[in-house]
Amino acid sequence: MSEAIFLLGLSFLLVVVCLTMLLLTAIPAFQELAKAANSIIRLADTLTRELPATLEAIRMTGLELSELSDELNQGAKNAGEAVKQVNDGIKGVKKGASSASIATKSAFAGIKAGLKSLGRPRRKKRSLEQPEEKRSGREYFDEDESFNPKPIITPDDMRSEGFMGDLSSED
Repeated sequence: MSEAIFLLGLSFLLVVVCLTMLLLTAIPAFQELAKAANSIIRLADTLTRELPATLEAIRMTGLELSELSDELNQGAKNAGEAVKQVNDGIKGVKKGASSASIATKSAFAGIKAGLKSLGRPRRKKRSLEQPEEKRSGREYFDEDESFNPKPIITPDDMRSEGFMGDLSSED
């Protein structure tokens, strides 16, 4: 039995030695865990203080970005409308220039016809006493007895003489 008590004492001694070694190795680990816990507590305090302000700043930035995109969209619409107005103005100017060109050509044609008629000798006026079927045809002769029929200017004559230009290019 003494041998059994010796083995029991030796076992207790080994258990105590093992527990002491375990405790000696566990103390530095527990100290590091305490430091980590303190760091986590400080981090949680910092997040509690800083996170709401940061989240608010992020939310405000998002709102500002949406307002800015709305303003950009409105600016793009306004620019499109301005371009359309400029195009309409250019079309109006083209139409005005075209009508002014036609009016100028017509005025020059009238002036040229007037100058031509001023350069011709005057015809005798028809006699109103004679009916037209009894007229002798003398109204078409000038005083120098040269034949001078009344000029009839057709649009083809005006085109060939350059009065009106090409009328087929109008709108």
